[in-house]
Amino acid sequence: MATARSKSIRTGYLFVLPALLLLLAVLGFPAVFSLTLSFRPESGGGFSLEHYRLLLEDTLFHQAFWNTGLLVGLSVAAHLGFGLAVALALNLPLRGQPALRLVALLPWVVPDVVTGIIWKWLYNPLNGALNDVLLRLGLLAAPLDWLGGRYLPLLSVILANVWRGFPFVMIILLAGLQAIPRERYEAASIDGANALQRFRYITLPGLRKMLVVSLALDTVWEVRRFGLIQAMTQGGPGSLTEVLSTLVYKQYFAFFRFEYASAMAVVMAGVLLLVSLPYIRMISREE
Repeated sequence: MATARSKSIRTGYLFVLPALLLLLAVLGFPAVFSLTLSFRPESGGGFSLEHYRLLLEDTLFHQAFWNTGLLVGLSVAAHLGFGLAVALALNLPLRGQPALRLVALLPWVVPDVVTGIIWKWLYNPLNGALNDVLLRLGLLAAPLDWLGGRYLPLLSVILANVWRGFPFVMIILLAGLQAIPRERYEAASIDGANALQRFRYITLPGLRKMLVVSLALDTVWEVRRFGLIQAMTQGGPGSLTEVLSTLVYKQYFAFFRFEYASAMAVVMAGVLLLVSLPYIRMISREE
């Protein structure tokens, strides 16, 4: 019996082995190479913490780190709020519900780069649709340069990012809502609970795990956000919309500072690991 079981386990490992080797080749090797490269001096050879010391002194890196924090914090908060509101609406017994769910999911289907191009056109101060609509409604006295100035560019990027990313959170929370038994709501209604009380004591506790999952995964996605920003602003004007992903890209492919870019990438990986810890802990407990 034990021999048959061990043989079955070995067979399972053999089936998994090709995928594991491919994963190591695609993810493991670049990760180890970047880590070792980050400790290598630009002059070559040896071991050095020079690049990490430079990161502490680099004001552009500090700006990109701050911009990344703002982008991630505001985008994830908006994704959770807006995604939960839309998920609650789509969970109601509405006519044409499948079509409404499809429409709500469409922004997530649009690629990052295409989203950036679309919103860059919408923000155009001369012939963009956004200024035209706001002027016609009387909400603006003159066209705004949404991707210029000091404060508007990053907020404009965040707005586009919220539109692009909320369906991801919405679909996770909608799945969680559908898993909550209807009987709980019926029992609470019979006991006299109003809509706010049902939401507080049934919906939120029932969505706790899904909220953690969506928060962790969405944060990881947003820290890595690149295509949308690159297509819209390329980190400009100046460094007002520069984030870690665009800065790493420039250091690597524009300035050819491979070791310095690798150090930035390692810092990004460390941030992502810290963000993912609650999700990893939750999954480990369940197992």
